Amino acid sequence: QVRLLESGGGLVQPGGSLRLSCATSGFILNDYAIGWFRQAPGKQRELVATISSGASTNYADSVKGRFTISRDNAKNTVDLQMNSLKPEDTAVYYCTADQVVLGLTYRYWGQGTQVTVSS
Repeated sequence: QVRLLESGGGLVQPGGSLRLSCATSGFILNDYAIGWFRQAPGKQRELVATISSGASTNYADSVKGRFTISRDNAKNTVDLQMNSLKPEDTAVYYCTADQVVLGLTYRYWGQGTQVTVSS
């Protein structure tokens, strides 16, 4: 059973940093692409960053140069380092794991962790 558990959210001042972590279990992390999504109040859920099984990364334009996604297959964790945080980064952040089976993608979601950027 695929399980994803996010941690590391909280309240931070503008310009500050947070490191989110996604603890995974129930699958071989190296076989999956992992992503971080976020959803702010009243807005649609949006992709923040992804990292493939080959460690290729992709970022939303709004976080490029500020956020870094990384994975540790030995520890079964995927982290999102967030620097220079802005109030508009306030959202619930979700970790996802994508499994491709016969050309179809199955996406698993964690329960989310709240990030609030405010002075």
